[in-house]
Amino acid sequence: MCVTEELISDAPGYRLRDKSGKRVPEICTRMPWPARAVDADGCVVNNDCTMAHKLSDKKLAVLGTGKLGGILLRAYLKQGLFTAKHVTATVKHAEKAAALGKELGVALTTENRKAARGADIVLLCVKPQVVGEVLKEIAPELSEKTLVISVAASVPTSYIEQHLGEKVPVVRVMPNTCSAVGCGMTGICRGAHAGAEHLETARAMFDSVGRTVVVDEKNMDAVTGLSASGPAFAYIILESLAEAGVKVGLPRDVSTLLAAQTMKGAASVVLETGDHPALLKDAVTTPAGCTIDGILELEEGKLRVTLIKAVVKATHRAGELLFEK
Repeated sequence: MCVTEELISDAPGYRLRDKSGKRVPEICTRMPWPARAVDADGCVVNNDCTMAHKLSDKKLAVLGTGKLGGILLRAYLKQGLFTAKHVTATVKHAEKAAALGKELGVALTTENRKAARGADIVLLCVKPQVVGEVLKEIAPELSEKTLVISVAASVPTSYIEQHLGEKVPVVRVMPNTCSAVGCGMTGICRGAHAGAEHLETARAMFDSVGRTVVVDEKNMDAVTGLSASGPAFAYIILESLAEAGVKVGLPRDVSTLLAAQTMKGAASVVLETGDHPALLKDAVTTPAGCTIDGILELEEGKLRVTLIKAVVKATHRAGELLFEK
């Protein structure tokens, strides 16, 4: 039986505690803020479990089951968010459709219109350059009762709405590949015809693979440049730290472990405490210690400005993808 608990918001992303002050398990903090319930094991189960139950009865069409589409679909099936018998997915080539269908236990086809027929939710995972073509293909199968969720970078909700013709509710999302291990970050915005319930559905789907944040659509390219491209930037930093460990005598496997866990730990401290990264940096940097010497090298190498420029460049690029052929 679920018991409603007092929820305390004291950091970005919200840290949750029960009435005794006990922390709710971290995995539960990925859920939206509104009132929730906590079961005997300390897991938040109220709103999101209700939504998960609702989604399990919905028919889902995943159009474009490539890398990201495959990550999301596998997560949904593994967690029981959607049932395999209610899922239809598409891939470009028939051979892949057969293999993937056998692996996932869902209906696979190469025909987008066929997959979208009768779907309650259409998850659009195709490349930005072909979105217009796919929308034209599936438009006859959609209605005002169909929710279209697009993960296509650069494609505004207005573009999708115009191509569908009807007042179809559209939600635009931008997840990242860390969703594969349940640590994804997804930016979400809604179109002109999408209501609060559509936004709630999208959040439930992407909270299941990480964290979500709702933003104005004007900021979606920035989300793409920061959190969608960001893992690649982080991997370069991680790789460089590991190489540095090898340089100073550590075995490569040990060095990589030290670098990866250090980056994961540092990010977790920011999320858990809500403290500014600069404040946390200062806490590590003792007077005349070794850390300040390392920071001096980073500043001389312009790491800070280079990372800023990388995000700015990726953001600008995100706004161009739709218009390329």
